[in-house]
Amino acid sequence: MSDTWGLRESATFDRAAIAEIRRAADTGVYDIRGWGAKRAVPHFDDLLFLGASMSRYPLEGYRERCDTDVRLGTRGAKYPLHLDIPVTIAGMSFGALSGRAKEALGRGASEAGTSTTTGDGGMTAEERGQSKHLVYQYLPSRYGMNPDDLRKADAVEVVLGQGAKPGGGGMLLGQKISPRVAEMRTLPEGIDQRSASRHPDWTGPDDLTIKINELREITDHEKPIYVKVGASRTYYDTKLAVHAGADVVVVDGMQGGTAATQEVFIEHVGIPTLAAIPQAVQALQELGVHRAGDDGVQLIVSGGIRTGADVAKAMALGADAVAIGTAALIALGDNDPAHAADYERIGSAAGFYDDFQDGRDPTGISTQDPELAARFDPVEGGRRLANYLRVLTMEAQTVARACGKAHVRHLEPEDLVALTIESAAMARVPLAGTSWIPGQTHGW
Repeated sequence: MSDTWGLRESATFDRAAIAEIRRAADTGVYDIRGWGAKRAVPHFDDLLFLGASMSRYPLEGYRERCDTDVRLGTRGAKYPLHLDIPVTIAGMSFGALSGRAKEALGRGASEAGTSTTTGDGGMTAEERGQSKHLVYQYLPSRYGMNPDDLRKADAVEVVLGQGAKPGGGGMLLGQKISPRVAEMRTLPEGIDQRSASRHPDWTGPDDLTIKINELREITDHEKPIYVKVGASRTYYDTKLAVHAGADVVVVDGMQGGTAATQEVFIEHVGIPTLAAIPQAVQALQELGVHRAGDDGVQLIVSGGIRTGADVAKAMALGADAVAIGTAALIALGDNDPAHAADYERIGSAAGFYDDFQDGRDPTGISTQDPELAARFDPVEGGRRLANYLRVLTMEAQTVARACGKAHVRHLEPEDLVALTIESAAMARVPLAGTSWIPGQTHGW
């Protein structure tokens, strides 16, 4: 009917904006959801690889090796992590996810030869038991913080920020504070919880140095120490993390997901992953620690990684590894059309479910409801995740061989061009068909 009448939708007040105004007017509270940014921002799809032909020679896919292993924490740890693949599992808490989902993440990561991460709220026996390499997150909330568990971990990640909400703390609504979650976090059962936005025992980078030294003492200098930041002032944050003693810097772009935070954070705070990587790499290069062998500081990038092409592009821009969160949940089975009817009953749809904070996930992944959680098979979920990780790795290898590289880590910015001026400027690679990097060179 609107087409018949010649009505025109406003680009500023589109249907989503109108719906949000009405929702805010009805409820008087801001919107909370999970997932990550839904707006379109320059991303890895805006970059292309320059495959080898005459001026570069490709490698044969089945006869010439292309290695994928990565060592993390070589700078200051007695026992750096040595992973088979450069794709790791990002921190997602028990509380946000069910115990069975955490177990599946451990199973899948171990089968693929990589690491998983605890998230806020502490370490579960299921995850530690099934994870060959487990990174323990040390967050501002200190929920579930246990020095003994720190020692059981294979690395420690000090979290200063998250891509979906830099400058903001996490949320866990009361319906997900089960008796077990409440006990682990020392919280009242069934009451909404909001994590702190900054660590309680330091106010700046000098205090972070003290904290990293403390963590090294607790773990007998054996474990790598990561520092994770939400992508915003990435250049300065990376430099400060290195000066404070980090072995690994983790940079999480605004496309990174979350179990629950304010919509205004998700869509309007932070910078795209594509823009963050070159800033972090520049900081590491200026300090002489980017890809500097055992004396180097490794860079892990997360936020919107979906395919092996994304993995390869992040590494070409300078990452040593990537981390996935949302994609891992989808691989486990979240948003699966098999549960379409169940999603519709709770007012959502398969492929669109982002109300992770409600604890009503029909797949049993992002819930603490025992009946829903029982639906999820951690063995099958782990198998699916391992398959997905293998595909990501094979796709990254395929691209690397096409560019003539014998290791995915050998990919470099010279292998990339950009499709748009914005992505060329952010990624600091030439616009396709030219030598022009906007803001840096003139070129043809």
